[in-house]
Amino acid sequence: MKSFALSALVALCALGNAHANGITQWTFNSTTPDGNTGTGSVLASVGTGSLSLIGGVTSPSFNSGAGSSDLAASDNSGWQTTTYAAQGAGNKTRGIEVKASSVGFENVVFNYDLRHSNTSSRYELAQYSLDGVNFIDYAVFDGGQGDTWFNARTIDLSSVSGADNNANLTFRVLATFAPGTTGYLASDATKSYASSGTWRFDTVTVSGATLTVTPTVPEPSSTVAAFAGLAAIGFMARRRRAG
Repeated sequence: MKSFALSALVALCALGNAHANGITQWTFNSTTPDGNTGTGSVLASVGTGSLSLIGGVTSPSFNSGAGSSDLAASDNSGWQTTTYAAQGAGNKTRGIEVKASSVGFENVVFNYDLRHSNTSSRYELAQYSLDGVNFIDYAVFDGGQGDTWFNARTIDLSSVSGADNNANLTFRVLATFAPGTTGYLASDATKSYASSGTWRFDTVTVSGATLTVTPTVPEPSSTVAAFAGLAAIGFMARRRRAG
């Protein structure tokens, strides 16, 4: 457990100084290392948060995370997902959802690694929500090579008003139709899309900078008034003693 926690913290620091503080992260490695990449855990390895499958997607197993950005030297597992929509159906409805409170943080960034199988959807849509209900499309990523890891996919909310200090921050990664079409395209151009294709996730991370609170400085007029009030009180006290 100690080695995996250290790897997770190093991975968070690698994101850069501006976003080095970990809000939450999933590495999917076994809580107790067992030397088997076919076992793993969906518990957060850093911080707390919620990770779920949506739209009917299932996770039959864990598989090797070799090739992802996970720094674990061994027992590196990835979260295997499948049961995506049939061809031409369910656009932007199936994938994963991540909930992570950013209370106490600003300049929030969401990162993940994703391995596309040959017959999986080539295109993935990344979304975010400020209220956990209404989602905004952020970007469509192209996984145009099968059985390949695409690391550090990123949703950068540092310039999004409302993302800082937000208890309801939510992210989604969804299978989407090929741009301008009404169907999915397979990651391997020589293959056909299949709902049994797999996406394998690793190093799912939400990070941010610790929120800085600027001290409130009194307005000059209020400061002067306060001093004047204190002076008046002192003057009246001296008059009473003199009387």
